[in-house]
Amino acid sequence: MNTEPKKYRLDWDIQQLIGNMLRFGVWLSAGIAGIGGIIYLLAHGLEKAPVYKVYAGEPAVFRSISAVIKGALVFNSSSIMQLGVLLLIATPIARVLFSFFAFLMEKDYLYVFITFIVLSILVFSMTGGIGV
Repeated sequence: MNTEPKKYRLDWDIQQLIGNMLRFGVWLSAGIAGIGGIIYLLAHGLEKAPVYKVYAGEPAVFRSISAVIKGALVFNSSSIMQLGVLLLIATPIARVLFSFFAFLMEKDYLYVFITFIVLSILVFSMTGGIGV
């Protein structure tokens, strides 16, 4: 017979779910970036090293998420590696979003408010913030 309080059990389950989500996100992003790296090395491994004296900027394929996904779907190795990096960045953001809804379910409104502030800051910074 389980004598643990229901709230404690729910907290533990949510912590386990968040931990598994973070582990899965990191492993998935590492796997995708690794596959992209292998494909890149197979195609370009014997090329001469690039010259970094002049900054050329990012190619258009890396300037938007949709362009990275389109490039990855056609097996562009650099796009696949970039997709892995994007998934790595998205993993803790997904954790904050999940925490927001978990706190909302638990009716822990102080943490809902704090998590909302953190989420707002993340969204604000990712969308460019204030144009200066």
